[in-house]
Amino acid sequence: MVLPAYNEEKNIQDVVEEARPVLDNIADRWEIIIVDDGSADQTGAIAQKLAQDDSRIKPVSHSNNQGYGSALASGFKAAAMRWIFFTDADRQFKIAEIERLIPGLEQNKMATGFREKRGDRLHRRIYGNAFTGLVNLLFGLSVKDVNCAFKIFERSMIQGEQMISRGALINAELLSIAKSKGVEPAQVPVSHFPRKAGTQTGGSLKVILRAAGELVRLYFHRSRKSG
Repeated sequence: MVLPAYNEEKNIQDVVEEARPVLDNIADRWEIIIVDDGSADQTGAIAQKLAQDDSRIKPVSHSNNQGYGSALASGFKAAAMRWIFFTDADRQFKIAEIERLIPGLEQNKMATGFREKRGDRLHRRIYGNAFTGLVNLLFGLSVKDVNCAFKIFERSMIQGEQMISRGALINAELLSIAKSKGVEPAQVPVSHFPRKAGTQTGGSLKVILRAAGELVRLYFHRSRKSG
């Protein structure tokens, strides 16, 4: 399990405590990789303390904020298990719903959630729907919710891949890689809740502009790969 975290001191311990019994229930062996993406608060210190108390928790630290995609990429690189599940550390998803994804892995190397009802403000829902439509059009996908941060995939799917997305485009890149390898993700409805603690950054103008630039770069990168 990979948890990217940026200034999530109010959430990180709670999400780990939520995840542990769920992972115990579905797997004999597991790991939680917490990627502190240059947080200015106590996120990194809390991750280190959690790792001291449980060897299955692995902290990864960026000295400065590199972006959501970079945090996930670092987590994927550190992962040692066959299956990689990732979600956000903001507690907007219910970890137990990973069990909804597992049946889809019987025939697929990837399963992705889609938010039945987004617990976000209107502008984020509009942006999310528009982004999903654009990504589907550009990359020939048919995904209901591209940026849903509730996905599981076989680690072998990304082995040998040089992932270039440093921000929000990481989900689109993963789905594009899956398509190039003939992987059709199972799509499963999951719950989504409003953030209760910490500050949301995903819908900021800076993040949106960065995503637009990355989208162009990713499109040409994947086009060259497929060509």
